[in-house]
Amino acid sequence: MTDYKTIQDEHYVAPFDENVAFEELQDSPPSAKFKFSISGRVGFAMVIFWVFVALTGPFLAPYGENDLPFPDAYSEYQHPQAGALLGTDVDDRDILSRVMYGAGRTLGISFTATVMAYFLGVVLGIGAIVAGPNVDMVVSRINDAFLSLPTIMLGLVVVAAVGSSIPVLILTAGFIYTSIVFRLARSIGMEIMVMDYVEAAKVRGESIWWIVTKEIWPNAAMPLISDFGLRLIYVILFISSLSFLGLGVQPPQADWGSMVRENLGAFQSYGGSIIPVLAPAIAIATLTVGINLVVDDISAHAGGKFTKRM
Repeated sequence: MTDYKTIQDEHYVAPFDENVAFEELQDSPPSAKFKFSISGRVGFAMVIFWVFVALTGPFLAPYGENDLPFPDAYSEYQHPQAGALLGTDVDDRDILSRVMYGAGRTLGISFTATVMAYFLGVVLGIGAIVAGPNVDMVVSRINDAFLSLPTIMLGLVVVAAVGSSIPVLILTAGFIYTSIVFRLARSIGMEIMVMDYVEAAKVRGESIWWIVTKEIWPNAAMPLISDFGLRLIYVILFISSLSFLGLGVQPPQADWGSMVRENLGAFQSYGGSIIPVLAPAIAIATLTVGINLVVDDISAHAGGKFTKRM
């Protein structure tokens, strides 16, 4: 015989107590606001500094990029002094002014080429996926052929054949790095296309444009933006390498790579200053290291997934 009290105890529901029910819940949802670490702040400060110099250099530079601070006392590789805080170069031009002018040219060319590479790479990468397996296979094989060519060698061949100018440098760097961006965008897009929410969108009858803009791009944006910083570093080094080899920005225009090449004689100059070589080299190093610190901080905030992918 079943005890009525036992049945009553089994179906007993304790009265609702909101203090007990929510005692383990947080008072407010966790903040998703991103904060830089110390290294990230240092890197961000470096990047902001050089962006400021690039934008204001021609206006704040003490001299024109080809002006002589001491026209009556011409002497190459002069040491820092009043009127030339970083000394002078092989042609007795002010190093500080040329570094400031060169910042805008180096950053401007590199940033424009990187934006071009990302626009073409992302459009082609995601477009190849949604266009179907046949188109994807053809475009991917063509892209693999470009990837097999060394970047510096390909850049040297193109610039030597067409001629060196700022538009040629931008187009050359942009097309070369498009193939790398294509591979990354295609890889990320393929992972997203097999997700359940994309399959659900297809079942609902959503258009390809809707799927790309509402499902693929929002989920692919963050890793692509993170890779943009790393790709910008590679483009800066690529442009500087071409200038160092004499096929980049041509004299008398200043950019950091050509400044290093022009002033290599400072190491052989007896009693002369080596700052004409060190100044642009340090500028390249601090800018690229700063960008790298910022990208690493963003990747660490996301659990390191971006760094592993890239």
